[in-house]
Amino acid sequence: MKTSKKPFVVRALLTLLVITSFGLTSSHGGLLTIEAPKQSASASISRRDMITVLGATNPHPSLGEQAHVFDQFIGSWQCDYANFAEDGTITRGRGEVTFGWILDGHAVQDVWTWTTEGASGQRELVTDIRFFDSKSGKWRAVWVDPTSFLVKTASGGVVGDRILLESTSLDGSLDRWSFNDIARDSFVWRGEKSRDGGKTWRLWAEHRLKRQSPAAFGKNKP
Repeated sequence: MKTSKKPFVVRALLTLLVITSFGLTSSHGGLLTIEAPKQSASASISRRDMITVLGATNPHPSLGEQAHVFDQFIGSWQCDYANFAEDGTITRGRGEVTFGWILDGHAVQDVWTWTTEGASGQRELVTDIRFFDSKSGKWRAVWVDPTSFLVKTASGGVVGDRILLESTSLDGSLDRWSFNDIARDSFVWRGEKSRDGGKTWRLWAEHRLKRQSPAAFGKNKP
């Protein structure tokens, strides 16, 4: 049976494309390794362009009164972190939290950074993207921790004088994330977990935030 040379030709063209795009250098043992191209000024501009496209000055008009739920947090905050392990151990840290509108004002993104007390100075960070789902009438949040390979989702909204979002973990336990004691320049964020269907809750995190002035922003970064 006659075989086609097309698959071989396609692979050859793809290989050539990779070589011309990245370049090849010799490594130990005579093998070839791919090198990424050097960063150029245009690449830096492209990254800035991406941030510019992502950010939004104001919430989208379609959000109506719901915009205020998270619009009140827009800006930068100093944060004192406290995490409580089941064995009673308390881990503390200090860092910053920044909230901003993104995607033409359809969503809010917040970035949480911190350095654990007694650590080597390496900062850690996670991010949330929050948007209002008009079909369910709830705010939905996607939490991402890229260094721990974790993604969580939650939903909820205003409950009394606080903001409460809930989610279910893979093991069936319930998580509750809340904004409490909300004032113009301060609030308390709490994380709680329940393993009995919501009958009882264990506090695993309590973070206290104070609004920073523009001049103070960044001074706590390592």
